[in-house]
Amino acid sequence: MRWSNLFTPTLREAPGDAEAASHQLLLRGGFMRQLHAGHYSMLPLGWKVHEKVAKIVRDEMNAIGGQEFLLPAMHPKALWEASGRWDGMGDEMFRLHDRSGTEVGLGMTHEEVFASIATEINSYKTLPQIWYQIQWKFRDEPRPKAGLLRVREFAMKDSYSLDLDHAGLDANFDKHHDAYVRIFDQLDLAAMPVEASSGAMGGAGSIEFMVPSPSGEDDVVRCPDCDYRANVERATSKVTPITDDPPPAEPEKFPTPGIRTIKALEAAGAPATSQMKSMIMMLDGKVTIAVVRGDQKLNIQKLQDSTGAIDLRPATPDETVEHLGARPGSLGAVGVANDIAIYVDASLRGRTNLTTGANEDDFHYRGVDIERDINVAEYIDLREVQAGEHCHVCGATLEIVRCIEAGHIFKLGTKYAEAMGAQVLDADGKMQTIVMGSYGIGIGRNMAAIAETHYDEKGLVWPASVAPFEVVLTVMNMSDSDTVKAAETLYDELRAARIDVLIDDRDARAGVKFADSELIGIPYRVTLGPRGIKDGLVEFTERKTMQTEEVALGDIAAKVIATLV
Repeated sequence: MRWSNLFTPTLREAPGDAEAASHQLLLRGGFMRQLHAGHYSMLPLGWKVHEKVAKIVRDEMNAIGGQEFLLPAMHPKALWEASGRWDGMGDEMFRLHDRSGTEVGLGMTHEEVFASIATEINSYKTLPQIWYQIQWKFRDEPRPKAGLLRVREFAMKDSYSLDLDHAGLDANFDKHHDAYVRIFDQLDLAAMPVEASSGAMGGAGSIEFMVPSPSGEDDVVRCPDCDYRANVERATSKVTPITDDPPPAEPEKFPTPGIRTIKALEAAGAPATSQMKSMIMMLDGKVTIAVVRGDQKLNIQKLQDSTGAIDLRPATPDETVEHLGARPGSLGAVGVANDIAIYVDASLRGRTNLTTGANEDDFHYRGVDIERDINVAEYIDLREVQAGEHCHVCGATLEIVRCIEAGHIFKLGTKYAEAMGAQVLDADGKMQTIVMGSYGIGIGRNMAAIAETHYDEKGLVWPASVAPFEVVLTVMNMSDSDTVKAAETLYDELRAARIDVLIDDRDARAGVKFADSELIGIPYRVTLGPRGIKDGLVEFTERKTMQTEEVALGDIAAKVIATLV
């Protein structure tokens, strides 16, 4: 490609609303432009990177036996109703009516569609199968931000394994896990596999691949001394046992005028570790109480995962008054109606002499024995792990790292196959429901993750595997015929060797050419100038280190090829 023909509208400064480094640099480098919130146009440089990321993903899917599909982006409502997700996806699904009044949705993912196709498999002898596609997905994010990291329209590789049993699922899950490790290695992303919540996908388990970055939106709990890593939505830690004094014969109600917070109640003499924090939640329209220790934080995803609720939200102040008789700050689980389910964090099991709201404004109870005084529906892990707590595996001090989710793999089980009626005859002639896995990688998000972790003060520093061009030939003086001839000869040699090369043939100052190539992050630069050509020398510069060496003109093609191939 010749730079004189290349459409790459670089910017001196990024727009003021671009905060993430990847967002700023992809705009400044002319890789993309925003059409409207959450929707981006890929310009030629951006599309080249995007498709190189996609090729790496595609090659690894093919290597584990994947077969590529391309499915519709618009789905009938009935398909998602069959799986129970039409309502469960809420406002994140784009929904519309066609001219006949039929309601349809734009696909957020394709479990339902692939499971419906799987109904055409009749015999176990056809299994296992790995099916995948790289296709556009749509999610009506309430707050799209950070460029390609959180958008409403994006390309995603979603693959699906189909097996006769769970042992087969485990094998295909491991295949995808290993393929993802290879993918992220080629993308030069330090993606770590972590335990994760399955969320709305459902299923028995999932692993996220997380890239540490301050621009991420997920927190990962990581042990520095062992391999334990988990999203905070899934993480647990060692809880130091607390020994309580024996409780009184019954809870004592006492006045707490104006006290509405854990901290204020602690100042009044009740340690946070001996308080119960009660959050009133609406789970699928039913009032529910979630209880954690006063110094802990409720993780709402853990509550949703444990209860299987589809629609979950905090109750409004008016709802708490209606059902419990008090406003937030005076709420508790003592003496509530039996039809209100109470879920208590496991760290509170067996605790006594606790303090909690009395469900009467400006009053609390003390001396609460949780086993005696609260009708616990279930003890479950509800608390969010905090940095500084101890690893439940080895006891080391845990840290929390902000990360970008680069990939996610799920063990779906039979949820979607059952909904669509995907069954096969086994070796004994009995009908068995197909067991499925689901595996996703966002192409644009990984492009952004690479940009987010590969840049310096000059601009982007793409790995050669995904760079828009692998090498740029910078011609210092387009008026010097010997220099131009040498550059053109080298350009032809590199193209013949299938090197993705850009020749900067613009009539521009050397400083402008250097700055532009550094901004867009081309991994290697060969600089050709009249003085060097006269002596039979060129300069070879690595973008990552900015180290430059002189190389004989006759040797430079071989050096570039050896470096890149």
